[in-house]
Amino acid sequence: MNVLDVQNLTLSFGENTLFSNISFDIKDNEKVGFVGVNGAGKTSLFKIITGEYTADSGNCFMSKNVKLGYMEQHTCSEGKTIWNELVSVFDDLIEMERELEEIADRLSVHTSQELIDRQDYLTNAFNLNGGLTYKSVTRSALIGLGFAEEDFDKPTSTLSGGQRSKLILAKLLLSKADFLLLDEPTNHLDISAIQWLEEFLKNFGGACLIISHDRYFLDKITNKTIELENKKIRSYKGNYSTFLVKKEAEQKAIEDKYENDIKEIERLEGIIAQQRQWNREKNIKTAESKEKVVERIKAQLVIPDSKVEKIRFDFTPKCVSGEDVLDVIELKKSFNGNTIFENASFNVKRGERVFLLGDNGCGKTTLLKILMGDLSRDDGTFRFGSALMTGYFDQVQAKLDLSKTVIDEVWTNFPYMTETRVRNALAAFLFKGEEVYRKLEVCSGGERARVALLKLMLGGFNFLLLDEPTNHLDAFSREELENTLLDYQGTMLIVSHDRYFINKLATRIVELTPNGCNNYLGNYDDYAEHRYVAEVEKVVKDKPKVNDYKLKKERQSNFRKLNTQLKNTEKEIEETELSISEIEEKLNNATYEELMKLTETLNELTDKRDALYEQWENISAELEEYSDMQQ
Repeated sequence: MNVLDVQNLTLSFGENTLFSNISFDIKDNEKVGFVGVNGAGKTSLFKIITGEYTADSGNCFMSKNVKLGYMEQHTCSEGKTIWNELVSVFDDLIEMERELEEIADRLSVHTSQELIDRQDYLTNAFNLNGGLTYKSVTRSALIGLGFAEEDFDKPTSTLSGGQRSKLILAKLLLSKADFLLLDEPTNHLDISAIQWLEEFLKNFGGACLIISHDRYFLDKITNKTIELENKKIRSYKGNYSTFLVKKEAEQKAIEDKYENDIKEIERLEGIIAQQRQWNREKNIKTAESKEKVVERIKAQLVIPDSKVEKIRFDFTPKCVSGEDVLDVIELKKSFNGNTIFENASFNVKRGERVFLLGDNGCGKTTLLKILMGDLSRDDGTFRFGSALMTGYFDQVQAKLDLSKTVIDEVWTNFPYMTETRVRNALAAFLFKGEEVYRKLEVCSGGERARVALLKLMLGGFNFLLLDEPTNHLDAFSREELENTLLDYQGTMLIVSHDRYFINKLATRIVELTPNGCNNYLGNYDDYAEHRYVAEVEKVVKDKPKVNDYKLKKERQSNFRKLNTQLKNTEKEIEETELSISEIEEKLNNATYEELMKLTETLNELTDKRDALYEQWENISAELEEYSDMQQ
């Protein structure tokens, strides 16, 4: 069943058309990632679905019995505690509970069949609707999203903006909606809270449409991806990474077809010109015949979409630093007598890409500010290496002068640059024409972040301290930043919650805890695996031993079964790869209609192949585990 049908929607603001004649649907069990560059119109489409905006044309149909849930439905009331605010989503259960207690009191005084019947009815309804678990569910959501148990009785008036957003998100998730609209749900969440949200959504029985720039989150949750680009919608089965592969293959097929068609048109037009030049009856007939072929090709010609303009980063250090870049030795920091961290020690060597991870509030940003001299330390010390040029990206861009225009903010910091060079640099960061004269105070968070990153890039620093550099960047800009930083010849110390970004760049992870630092070599997946293994070992340590002989026989049996599965999977992969090769050959000579059908078949086969490879990897990993056990 479709929970949502969008048919031929168009929306414009003045002369700016956000999207035109877009159509898609969402089924009742789909978790859909909604992606596109900033400003493409994703949030505006959400507002059409919720009824806040009216489309210029087209229709948006919601299934009759579907309960829609979105953040703007929920507020954070004043005068309540955090617990009472969240548990209020279960007001119907709380009222049943109150009435059941009242009936129990009355029945203790005198028996009434009417009261007994009412008690039976309410008890069934209470149990059926989660009455026995609503308090534990409330507690789990608060803990999962980062609220400490001692905070439950605090008034909501004491919450920061980010904490309020988390509480409203919790209310939305527990609201028993069938279809969730989630606009950047991982904002304000640390990695632990994001992981809790992932588990919640994996187990959520309804549908979701999710706007997010968190690609790791999208990969974990979604089974379908919708992209809004160049005013059009395209739908792809699979998560974000699968979407990227399919989109690239689709674009290449269209571009190759277009290129081949243009070459064929040029070849035929050359023949036509030659035949008309000879100007005999036979030549004229040949020319007319070829002209019809040209007209047919032109009628079916599909022009590839223009490429979305991306930021052009280029971080090139002006000089090479010494081998030892940074030594942090037993740093300690407290606020108002509350120790944030102590005994924090780690080092950074030239060329390393070190990520500083930890829960919200553990002091990651504070530590960077201590290193930059913006905050004092209570104890410990740190040393920078030789020949260092240190650049700092502040996640709130506190060092931007909001009274200045975009161009003046950059030019003031780099007065030796000519106006042409400054404007060219701004154009590389997508500030063009009159946009360079906009005041920073009216710029969006994303625009300010781009100005701060541009200043960082122009500085030629060889040691970058980056605090949440991907905040406010869309997924495509994040990819450009990642690729540039991979080629960067300097050293980096980065605070980030973007696990995709961490995974791609990290050479080492430093985990900041209240009592010091833990070091992990590798990227985020390596770090997560170390954490998981440590937790499992902790649990397994106290497990009672089972019968060794029985366990050995069971393992041998499983090993044989897995070997058979592996061989069957390898055979299926070979057959699928062969089918893909045959389809790819057919694409070269296909008409537009055939191209669309073949591309669809190719996508299905690619999905199948990807699933088979994943299956092969899982079986291989299991076999490896059994091999290790038998040694």
